[in-house]
Amino acid sequence: MNGTAPVLVLNKNWSPVRITNALDALSKMFEGRAKAVSEDYVVYDFDSWAELALKKEDPFVITVRWNLKVPNVILLSKYDEVPSKKLTFSRANIYRRDKYMCQYCGGKPGTEELTIDHVIAKSSGGKTTWENCVVACVSCNRKKANKSMKEAGMRLLQKPVKPNWSPLLVLHKVKNTPANWRKFVSDAYWMTSLQQDT
Repeated sequence: MNGTAPVLVLNKNWSPVRITNALDALSKMFEGRAKAVSEDYVVYDFDSWAELALKKEDPFVITVRWNLKVPNVILLSKYDEVPSKKLTFSRANIYRRDKYMCQYCGGKPGTEELTIDHVIAKSSGGKTTWENCVVACVSCNRKKANKSMKEAGMRLLQKPVKPNWSPLLVLHKVKNTPANWRKFVSDAYWMTSLQQDT
């Protein structure tokens, strides 16, 4: 029995809203408030979903009448709340914007060897904003320290800007994220908000 398995909830317009558990998802389907979405985008109401044959590897929930396959994704029949589209100023989103690449040398050493650097150092009045923070490898960050780029003899590969994409869901708390969720939401990332200067 897998009643706590995570299920992605899509709004009526197929945009991701939240993550729920299998029991809640199947209850919504039984009440006619949602339908299951298969990996090939086929939509099933509760009765047609209950008729699907279970494969050995399928997670399922045992009820009095059925052993029900747990859907990975459900589609709401009516509009629910709209998730926030505000882009969080976070370490993960800066890393994502800069493609996990040092903006000085172009290196991609892995997140353990990456830092956030202030283009104009805070000690020189630089602010913690999208336009002044970039990903830098440890080596380049040490080399630049609190100097200006000119003083350090360094150049940026690209000008830092606020991204125009807007993540809708956080998946970092879900282990073994189902592959078909990726069709509806962006990749996992840390969403701890950084203190932004205004």
